[in-house]
Amino acid sequence: MRAVLDIVLIILDLYVWLLIASAILSWLIAFNVVNTRNQFVAAVADFLYRITEPVLAPIRRMLPNLGGLDISPIVLILIIMLIQRVITYYIYPFVF
Repeated sequence: MRAVLDIVLIILDLYVWLLIASAILSWLIAFNVVNTRNQFVAAVADFLYRITEPVLAPIRRMLPNLGGLDISPIVLILIIMLIQRVITYYIYPFVF
């Protein structure tokens, strides 16, 4: 059972890195540093959008409108960190 919890923690860490990559890529696209006409950039952007948007959309609906500032990735990272702490401190020690 601890192996399953370790896998869950690794997946949560990986998802945090995907959120960070998605935010950085969105900035690079917004400031015209990278061109989405490039097939590789478009494929990476589409993958990151498809993997992060289903989780970020409900958070965006709950947050107030802050103009052009999107803090939903930060909120999601904080939620993931909370879940990791709960697993590490309250669930993991009591699993055989």
